[in-house]
Amino acid sequence: MRYVFLLSLLAFNLSFAQIRVSPDQRYLITTDGRPFFWLGDTAWELFHRLTREEAEEFLEVRKQQGFNVIQAVALAEVNGLREPNRYGDLPLLEEDPTQLAVTPGANPANETEYDYWDHVDFIINRMAVKGMYVGLLPTWGDKVAHMWGDGPVVFNEANAEVYAATLATRYANYWNIIWILGGDRPGTYTFKVDGVEKEFDDRAIWRAMARGIESVVGKEALITYHPMGGTSSSAYFHADGWLDLNAFQSGHGARETEVWDWVMRDLNLKPLKPTIDMEPCYEDHPVNPWDGKWSRAERGYFSAYDVRARIYRSVFAGACGVTYGHHQVWQFLNTALYAPINIGDTVIGWKPALKAEAATQMQYLKKLMLARPFANRVSDPALIVNGAGKDYKDLAIALRDQAGSFALIYFPGKSNLTIDLDKLSGTTKNFTWFDPRTGKSFRITAKSSVGAVSFLPPTEKDWVLIVDDAAKNYKIP
Repeated sequence: MRYVFLLSLLAFNLSFAQIRVSPDQRYLITTDGRPFFWLGDTAWELFHRLTREEAEEFLEVRKQQGFNVIQAVALAEVNGLREPNRYGDLPLLEEDPTQLAVTPGANPANETEYDYWDHVDFIINRMAVKGMYVGLLPTWGDKVAHMWGDGPVVFNEANAEVYAATLATRYANYWNIIWILGGDRPGTYTFKVDGVEKEFDDRAIWRAMARGIESVVGKEALITYHPMGGTSSSAYFHADGWLDLNAFQSGHGARETEVWDWVMRDLNLKPLKPTIDMEPCYEDHPVNPWDGKWSRAERGYFSAYDVRARIYRSVFAGACGVTYGHHQVWQFLNTALYAPINIGDTVIGWKPALKAEAATQMQYLKKLMLARPFANRVSDPALIVNGAGKDYKDLAIALRDQAGSFALIYFPGKSNLTIDLDKLSGTTKNFTWFDPRTGKSFRITAKSSVGAVSFLPPTEKDWVLIVDDAAKNYKIP
């Protein structure tokens, strides 16, 4: 019991700051004003499929890799209401969201005490110990939406508000909670029921959940919404006061996704809110495996390069961060316990997949984004005056601060780009190549610090060019 008490104190420790939207309404900061770059990981089945020891192993690896938000689901996606967790516990009594299945005590050595929610508490506390936030989904969307999934649909407007308020009360004093509604579902949709197309509008239920959260913790809660692939929360809830930042899912259906347009579309809406790709292409996910036509030769898997090219361009287009994912980690694939879900022809297993190539490389993006002033950043296509490309294969993206003291330009491949240096401040500039694969940088000498100057990356694949006003004395990342 003393161990649980100490963990709770760590979760309540307000020396760690909660997250809020920055004054320019584009990014996130901590409540004490420090820049916060959201680097998430999708661990949807974390509470449902891992033991305490396994959760500790997972979280420690992700901490060492620089992740600061772990997205996990209280009522899990994969038969989360009817298949017990690893300790034999279910989350609800009689599948009623107003009745959490809780027992007195929380001693993990006593199975009559340690219930489903004690296990959720333990994992969230371990995140707090490691300085990490939980992107907490109260439920996966199949418990609300009449679409695909294990379900069952158990929510209505009344019990959704009660359930969300119950969770908010449980975690009201935790510093590391970020609320994520939705769970891979749209707010409105058309779906066949018994062979007949029907129109559904679930927004009242999701709004009830938001209302339940805010009834307990007020506007201090940071709330967003994780939608279905191909959509953004802005399509359903942008004007809602509870929605603090938009999220979209660029997903796993194609390499051709023009994620930069999605970011800029959200940022052009009024009122201005930050936006983030909360589920880009997962590393080692088969490309579009759902139509029965997938093959390794024809479509293959999303590679580490595919992940980087998607993620860097969303961030350089103005997103407030990004969420990485590995297809065998989110489901915590362990074939001794669970059947694989849409994995193509390759079993990796969640433990080896933790150290997949792109998973180890995401920390370099976070370090790069925090190595320059965070406020007042804007994507600026006009910086690239020649060679910018046009699609997912070759489009380069440029980001700068409004004062022009620095610029970051993502090159998706080895091609000449001409940069208009007069759009940046300073008559003398420093030029640095940054390698997204290793996080290493090196200075170069350009032909000029003014005018239109061409740059060619040192090797194939992707690079970032950093251009700094030399008078600012920014450090090499």
